Amino acid sequence: MHASLKYAGAFTAIALTFSLAVAGGDDKYAVKVPGGIGFSEFKGYENWQLVSISQNGGLVAAIFANPVMIDAFRAGAPGNGKAFPDGSKMAKVHWTPGPSTTFPAATVPHAQHDVDFMVRDSKRFADSGNWGYGAFEYDAKSDTFTPATTAAQPPQSNDAKCGFACHTLVKTRDYVFTEYAHR
Repeated sequence: MHASLKYAGAFTAIALTFSLAVAGGDDKYAVKVPGGIGFSEFKGYENWQLVSISQNGGLVAAIFANPVMIDAFRAGAPGNGKAFPDGSKMAKVHWTPGPSTTFPAATVPHAQHDVDFMVRDSKRFADSGNWGYGAFEYDAKSDTFTPATTAAQPPQSNDAKCGFACHTLVKTRDYVFTEYAHR
């Protein structure tokens, strides 16, 4: 019983933190990286379905996908050898982790760190595996997002192809690291 409460509390905290972190208004939808990827292309990502969670570099993340990409995951992509269709989109929201204030044994998201986006568009991004990328750092003091730079962790080249170099590691998976988590 305690384990299920621990996980239920952690996921509730993730959802609550995610909802609060993105409640900063529509100003974020004007922000874009050079080369075209902007928040406006991902409007509504706050309501997309959870694909998976991850922990990397001291941060925890929730990875969300739009319905086009969820349908492709459910059909077996990319493991079935098929590419994701144009219009597939992902959002990866990172937070610094810490103990829950209501259940200290649980680790939950605390301060939001950033949000990363991917969009498959074979016309705009043919030279980067058909994917465009955008990384946006979050500033809690001003409740704003700005494009990540080479000073960010991990460093970003600050354009729509910033994620391509890393994602070539999973070229055979249509440049997508994330596995669709079993439900």
